[in-house]
Amino acid sequence: MRRLKKKRIIIVSLLIILVLITLLAFDVRLKVQEYTVISDKITLPVKVALITDLHSCKYGDNEMNLIKAIDKQNPDVILMGGDICDDKLPNDNTELLLKGIADKYPCFYVSGNHEYWSGEIDKIKSMFRLYNVDVLEGTSSTINIRGQNINICGMDDPDVEKYIDNNNMFYSQLEALEKISDNGYYTILLAHRPQYVNMYLQYGFDMVLSGHTHGGQWRIPVILNGLYAPDQEWFPKYAGGEYDFANGKMIVSRGLSRESTRVPRIFNRPELVIINLENSVSR
Repeated sequence: MRRLKKKRIIIVSLLIILVLITLLAFDVRLKVQEYTVISDKITLPVKVALITDLHSCKYGDNEMNLIKAIDKQNPDVILMGGDICDDKLPNDNTELLLKGIADKYPCFYVSGNHEYWSGEIDKIKSMFRLYNVDVLEGTSSTINIRGQNINICGMDDPDVEKYIDNNNMFYSQLEALEKISDNGYYTILLAHRPQYVNMYLQYGFDMVLSGHTHGGQWRIPVILNGLYAPDQEWFPKYAGGEYDFANGKMIVSRGLSRESTRVPRIFNRPELVIINLENSVSR
């Protein structure tokens, strides 16, 4: 009898553990992922919000779950790193997000591959511009935050070359931005795809911000950072997180997509990325 009772306790305990692991694995609640980046080019702290791969997914009524998370962080600038719209879902949720943030914060956007696949890239870019979002297409803007200048550079997704039938557009946009990175200000490159990071950093950017990977879709904490990502395929090198190089840094967002993906996220909660730029002296 005692042995049977012990066996039942073990079975129930294992079932509870299994349920908890399953709940954690398929948890798609929004989380905030913070990074701190140190640079001597920064004099006073700057807070950057990075949004990628929303794919027009829903975050509560009027996108308020995402908007409230952004407002709670109160960033100095918002950077949108591509695939904010989807090629299948309507743009309604994206537009609700823009309505909720664009009049509060300086906002910048670059295209992603799904926005080109939609066949409505011009319409999408016009929507962003309608809300006074700066659409970067191999262009840059220098913004002043607390008396210090920061360069925000951005380039189209490589699929722009198919859209306009120009095989050199990707490199042309990078080359156009090289002069900007030489002015001595801290320079951020917003580019959708992270696998080109070694090429990006040849052009003098201090930090590259990307998305595209959806965090490798399936993750195992500590053991596996991502199972599969577009272009990088199995066990991607740049699935999500912070990457340091001799000549710069890259941060890859795991993105915000949920219902738009055919494959569920596992141990891979959608994230709003916050980057705190600081000077080493101010720490």
